[in-house]
Amino acid sequence: MHFIIEREDLDRLLSALQEHGRIIGPTILENTFGHREIASSQDFPAGWTFEQEGGFFRLRPGRDRSLFGYTVGQDSWKKDLYPPRSRLLSLKKTKSSFSVTPEKPSAEKVVFFGVRPCDLAAIDIQDTILTKGPFADPEYSRRRKEAMIVAMECTRPAATCFCASMGTGPGVFSGYDLALTEVVDGGLHYFLVRAGTEQGRSLIAGLGLAEAQKPSINRGENLVREAASSMGRTMDQRGIKQLLYDNHEHPRWDQVARRCLTCGNCTQVCPTCFCHTVYDRVSLSGNEAQRFRCWDSCFLLEHSYIHGGSVRVSARSRYRQWITHKLASWIDQFAVSGCVGCGRCITWCPVGIDITEEIRAIRQS
Repeated sequence: MHFIIEREDLDRLLSALQEHGRIIGPTILENTFGHREIASSQDFPAGWTFEQEGGFFRLRPGRDRSLFGYTVGQDSWKKDLYPPRSRLLSLKKTKSSFSVTPEKPSAEKVVFFGVRPCDLAAIDIQDTILTKGPFADPEYSRRRKEAMIVAMECTRPAATCFCASMGTGPGVFSGYDLALTEVVDGGLHYFLVRAGTEQGRSLIAGLGLAEAQKPSINRGENLVREAASSMGRTMDQRGIKQLLYDNHEHPRWDQVARRCLTCGNCTQVCPTCFCHTVYDRVSLSGNEAQRFRCWDSCFLLEHSYIHGGSVRVSARSRYRQWITHKLASWIDQFAVSGCVGCGRCITWCPVGIDITEEIRAIRQS
């Protein structure tokens, strides 16, 4: 069931959400886009959009007064659920040994507002990896448990988006507490709202929102359909796992390696990559130490280092490792692709390497 909330009433929704916890959402600060704390609807990037291509990202004035007239920037919600750096434990020297104090997982309640469908799919993948099975991550699990998700359907895809071909957008299908669709049409500016959990239904009931009528719903659904049909990129999923397994020595790997800088940008902006490393920081006195976990990348030589050197020394082997894991062996491990079609790896690659083009080139040959 769809409900409707007018633009001027959006702060009523935000006030109700603040009862759950601190709201994190999209905003622009000092000419940069990012996810930060939201106090009111005035903090959203009203009237702004993004221009994106391979190796190119620019903020641009939008064509109307939309609050969410953009797709995704460099930030994904991974950094809020699985921080780039977190302390695992502290050690302190005693007379005869060391005392060990494990870090307690964060218990802060938060609301993620404006989660795009591709990022919602990425969170679902991270949930599978980090909250289930015998090796669940306690910090991620606690943060995820305390997070309420307000999704925002996409109505204006970027040139680097290909979520429609991955089955992860631009519409929202599941995994949300509330899902919104922004409609700006002439003098109209409203949000369609629907609940995905009991918590979401309770919040809607408390606001006393009116049920949306068919014409209003149709406008929103048409915008999402138009977004799906206007994406400039696609990735053919047919037999993709076997395609990569069968082309381990394809000459395309040499071609892409001549361009790849092995900087790791693609893995840092990817909303599903979870590789990490652990290091210790010891005080100058030697009496105290702290252990940290931080994001790592399979593009770095140190990532595959074992006694005697790295397993993957060439750019060719490291790029092949990343894309084969993301699109093939990830399926064997977790029964789902590791790619959600957000296009971040294309936008934020300094040389504009396009994952969809690499797969197309191998397939066509």
